[in-house]
Amino acid sequence: MLLLPTGYYIAGGAFAVAFSFLVLALLPPVALDRFWRRRLSLLAVSDAPRAIVSLISFAGFAFLTAAGLFGSRDPLSNPLPLVVWTLLWAGFTLLQGIFGDLWSWLNPWHGPWRVAARVFGLQAGEAKPSRLPPWLGFWPAFVLFFAFAWFELIDPAPDDPARLALAAGIYWLASFVVMLIFGYDVWSRRGEFLTVFFSMVARFAPFERRDGRLSLCWPGAKLLTAEPLPLSGTAFLLLALSSVSLDGLSKTFFWLGLFGVNPLEYPGRTALIGIGSFGLVLTFILLAAVFALAVFLGQRLAGDARSFGKAAGLLVWSIVPIALAYHIAHYLTLLLVDGQYALVALSDPFGLGWNLLGTADMMVEAGIVAGAQSAWWLWNLQAGVIIAGHVLAVLVAHGLAWRLYQKSSRAALSQLPLTLLMIAYTIFGLWLLATPTVG
Repeated sequence: MLLLPTGYYIAGGAFAVAFSFLVLALLPPVALDRFWRRRLSLLAVSDAPRAIVSLISFAGFAFLTAAGLFGSRDPLSNPLPLVVWTLLWAGFTLLQGIFGDLWSWLNPWHGPWRVAARVFGLQAGEAKPSRLPPWLGFWPAFVLFFAFAWFELIDPAPDDPARLALAAGIYWLASFVVMLIFGYDVWSRRGEFLTVFFSMVARFAPFERRDGRLSLCWPGAKLLTAEPLPLSGTAFLLLALSSVSLDGLSKTFFWLGLFGVNPLEYPGRTALIGIGSFGLVLTFILLAAVFALAVFLGQRLAGDARSFGKAAGLLVWSIVPIALAYHIAHYLTLLLVDGQYALVALSDPFGLGWNLLGTADMMVEAGIVAGAQSAWWLWNLQAGVIIAGHVLAVLVAHGLAWRLYQKSSRAALSQLPLTLLMIAYTIFGLWLLATPTVG
């Protein structure tokens, strides 16, 4: 456990979130609306190179998959697990939240689909007359994201290069086939979970692309213009937050003690599959239930008799800053250390003595996250990210409530339960950073 005044940090974080709510309740909504609408036009951006960039990305994916199958069996020497879990999942999510939807260019399906569309004479955006049934909503993406989270957090060997290569290859091929059946646009927007997740995260970014021009806006401003999500989309966003929360919680002495597991004699992931699976479902259900209760109570306080689904589907966008903050705080240590291993492994992907990037002999500096001084700045950075994420979530939620009620008093009343939830989650997140964990 870090020897830091964590009680003061937790109290300060909760106070910051509560204070931001009080300030927003007193500010004129019109002034806040003008604040969010400000844009600074930067430059024109063309979509022309997008298919080429995607084809290059696909070639890189194929190369990494081959490295996973035929390269080193050591997860810290093979580039595939390091790229997937560190550079893509941990690092690229951060880039999406800063720079916007880079994934729409880099995803490994768009380019190959464009080639197939030209070869087979398919219409742009739609492959065949058949369509994905509208009632499915985002449930395909939800199911696939749940499977991904289970594989990352609970599977006994998600870092095994050959196992990961097989899973990634099958997923790419299956997704490509479905895109040919239902259309690239349809499946990528509602079924391909990485595209759905990254596009939601990109809505937080301070860069906006509209009508071929790139503009600068306030972080989170694009969330205020989003349409209400259906139940399936709401569930998807809540799963994104609950799964990363479980990743931190499942390693704590507290969680393991609940199931009679001695954290000092950690039995390994294989022995905890049942507990982990139960936890993945439980954390999602608890978060969904508490969020639904907060929205329901907010509607009652505001005297709103409109659809609960519309209110929940709109207010759930305020979860994005929190999910992004948790993602950054949780994976920061992994990114700083394993990111260095990734640079080394990418220089020699098959363990043949190559030095493609000139980094094969680079020394990995694990001390960047070790020692008292490193622990101090790292913990403060993580705590600051979590607190900032919750404060921004309060800002976004207030703007979304104004869209719903168009009256400052009703909007403020409706946000009381949701603000209490965000304060509680701030305390939970800071506690996770400070409590003893295994590994």
